[in-house]
Amino acid sequence: MADGRRAAPPAAIPVVASTDVYGDIVERIGADRVDVVSIISDPAQDPHSYEASTRTQLELSKAKVVVENGGGYDDFIDRMLRSSDNSSADVINAVDVSGKAAPAGGQLNEHVWYDLPTMGRLADRIAAALARVEPAGTGTFRENAEEFRDELTDLRTRTDRIKAEHAGMPVAVTEPVPLYLTEACGLVNRTPTAFSEAVEEGDEVSPRTLRETIALFTGGKVEALVYNGQTAGPQTEKVKKAAEDHRIPVVSVTETLPAGQDYIGWMTANVDALQGALSR
Repeated sequence: MADGRRAAPPAAIPVVASTDVYGDIVERIGADRVDVVSIISDPAQDPHSYEASTRTQLELSKAKVVVENGGGYDDFIDRMLRSSDNSSADVINAVDVSGKAAPAGGQLNEHVWYDLPTMGRLADRIAAALARVEPAGTGTFRENAEEFRDELTDLRTRTDRIKAEHAGMPVAVTEPVPLYLTEACGLVNRTPTAFSEAVEEGDEVSPRTLRETIALFTGGKVEALVYNGQTAGPQTEKVKKAAEDHRIPVVSVTETLPAGQDYIGWMTANVDALQGALSR
């Protein structure tokens, strides 16, 4: 400037993410050019039971970019956006980015943050959205997204290695949360659909279905249980105990980031845990 003063840096881009999983990815791509609010960030909280607040409404009213999961997982985002008088926000829907749809006669598995290729495409979509708000940062956003995708590629190499070593190995899950990851590792889910869907919806599991699920842990029917500790209840605890009683490894997963971890570190730990369980 003529008087020797430097121009002030641009204000950070206000971004709202439905969970800290997406918030972390935005921060990885936007770095110090973004101000991210992650609405659901408590690893002890069941995301399905979240009730939006007036603070959520306020943050959404100011956001330039919004990242939601979609697929029915975080419908409160769309409802509150409609009433927030903020029609200009660039809304990124991860399920839409994934291109995934419900199978014929089945339900969509909306937990797409466990699908590594989708997260790579999401990173590019976030970089493009941030660049539209702050064109001067385009190069930085693209470079950060590329580095993130490179790390995802490394993770996919590791899941491919598990698949090469353990393809077709049967596992059980307490709900569908980790299935994109287990499928990438070539593992076959043997859990009764009625069990995992009831747990996901918060419904009671019938005694017959519970017995069928517990029976998986006898006679070598499954090699591991992938257990969502974030939505645990009496019936999932019975299933976990049955696995432990029969010396079946239990791999714990969550829906939001464990304290102190970022997305890549979290997924790396999940892949390591699967590898360890299957190689025992």
